[in-house]
Amino acid sequence: MQLDPGTVSIIQLAWSRLLGLDDGALGDGGTGRLCSIDDTASVLSFVTLFGREVLRGPAWAVDAARDLPGVELRSHSTLLTLTRNHGGRGLGEAQLYFCDALPEFEGPPAVVSSEGALVRALERRCPPDDVAEAGLGDVQYPFVLVDEGSPAEGAAGAEGADAGGPTPLAGAGYDIWEGILAHVAVLTPPDERRRGYAGRVAAVAVEEAMAAGLVPQWRARTDNTASQRTARRAGFAYGGTQTSVVLEPR
Repeated sequence: MQLDPGTVSIIQLAWSRLLGLDDGALGDGGTGRLCSIDDTASVLSFVTLFGREVLRGPAWAVDAARDLPGVELRSHSTLLTLTRNHGGRGLGEAQLYFCDALPEFEGPPAVVSSEGALVRALERRCPPDDVAEAGLGDVQYPFVLVDEGSPAEGAAGAEGADAGGPTPLAGAGYDIWEGILAHVAVLTPPDERRRGYAGRVAAVAVEEAMAAGLVPQWRARTDNTASQRTARRAGFAYGGTQTSVVLEPR
């Protein structure tokens, strides 16, 4: 799937702002690497977006990385090596996907809830690392897919499924970035995977985001092929990469 050129321009605007660049920096038709220096930054990031490279962080980190090729800077180990004397610790490598078309799913409409109790019940069904990566409990707009035989919105008790309420099968949601992007998070318990639940609830989040005039964005770790596959099935197109390390406070 390909993105409309107008959508690409909107994404470039949002990421220009996220990376501390001028609004038109990523859409100026240039091909060289852009550097964004922020000596107060607590993160060193290397981003590729639609063929353009951006390096953002404190001056000392940008200077150390400036002459390295992009293929090396996309490696998490490279950024860790560059920042080891400054307490660099991992955020990892990820792929960025975007969507500008409504997903198409056959079958009845998904039964979803936005109740916090169901979000918490879903998180209890998932490994801690998955919960931390998705951060579904912290997103502005969460949606939980529930068993279609269960009551929907408003029916969950204080502890959701633990109190005999609807069973959470998967969740998705989004935060708004720069008033432009809907950054989508998806979470599925291990024993509910490969059943299409993630795609169905992601479609709900995408529809809601697009109805609000936002461009949905999906970030998947480079080693998480299941998340990448789900993104593509939900209609997302690959746009670039993001590799980041956290720096110790100065």
